[in-house]
Amino acid sequence: MSRLNHCLRGVRVLDLSSYLPGPFASLLLADFGADVLKVEPPQGDGMMQLGPRDADGTPLFHAALNAGKRACRLDLKSADGKQTLLSLATEADVLIEGFRPGVMQRLGLDHTTMRETCPRLIYCSLSGYGAEGPMSQVAGHDGNYLALAGVLHRNGVPPRSFDPPIADMTSGLFAVIAILGALEARRRDGLGCHIDLSIADVAMPLQLYQLAALDEVVPQAETTYLNGGAAYYRVYTTRDGRHVMLGAVEPKFWRAFCEAAGRPDWIQRQQEPLPQTALIRDLAWLFSTISLNQCQAKFTVTDCCVSAVLDLNEAVDTPHHAQRGLVRRGAEGQLQALFPALIDAEPPALRPPLTETGVIRWGCESNPE
Repeated sequence: MSRLNHCLRGVRVLDLSSYLPGPFASLLLADFGADVLKVEPPQGDGMMQLGPRDADGTPLFHAALNAGKRACRLDLKSADGKQTLLSLATEADVLIEGFRPGVMQRLGLDHTTMRETCPRLIYCSLSGYGAEGPMSQVAGHDGNYLALAGVLHRNGVPPRSFDPPIADMTSGLFAVIAILGALEARRRDGLGCHIDLSIADVAMPLQLYQLAALDEVVPQAETTYLNGGAAYYRVYTTRDGRHVMLGAVEPKFWRAFCEAAGRPDWIQRQQEPLPQTALIRDLAWLFSTISLNQCQAKFTVTDCCVSAVLDLNEAVDTPHHAQRGLVRRGAEGQLQALFPALIDAEPPALRPPLTETGVIRWGCESNPE
């Protein structure tokens, strides 16, 4: 085990969520050493019905999201199930739930009720549109949240959804950040708290500088340097139908690119107004005359931010990912995308597979606070 995998040792997490955002958050907490007990309904997490299965019939998406955790099944609508959860919560540090607002209250398991017996519990609610507001009861998925946030509007013509799902994954990240902050605050004052996190809200901090300039300009598709309006930051098609990403944003990289392309006359054109339609056309013609291999031979020896657009299989096999050791195969043969940080030059350990447990209780170790 690496040092990273011990950071939250002794922290106990109850995860009542399903599908992607909440389980992704608890996966990261488990990566840091937390003891995560995933509580699923009698029929299991709905994620078990999505995606491919291995030769043994194991749902691969569900297994990947819940590796390193223990799972049990409880009927929270029953008296016994509710009592079992309340008993577990008295010894838990964190509870994550992803029900539509009002469901936990109807079950008698809302944060206000649980605070009476679990005042130190950090209770994190992940929902589509937050606990309060005009859309709190509206259903949604990643594409809906990005549409509402003004992200889809300017990315793609016509607008298209993203893979991976940005709002879903980012909400898990923000949940972890909030939980870690709450754990530190509790260390000082001894009190838990309720975290109300709306998945639809998480795209806004990712747009902080677009929002800062919104009174001056509303960003449109292919008009900004980030979404295809700049010739120097754009995807181009090569002669053999492959693609390359040019990311020569800084003047020194643009100059290096122009010189390597044999077009020093383009150097001053970086300052042309956006969208740089004419310059884009000129670069598109250049890339259309060379193959991907020729492009790599021409530009990779120059520090000018030109990259081949790889599929996922090609990406995993690159020397970069092989050397960093953050995408590796687990004991069961599937690739794992581990927490993307090395601590003291050591990558995280591989995650053990999800453990289905019939004995619903915590492990021996508890938070030493």
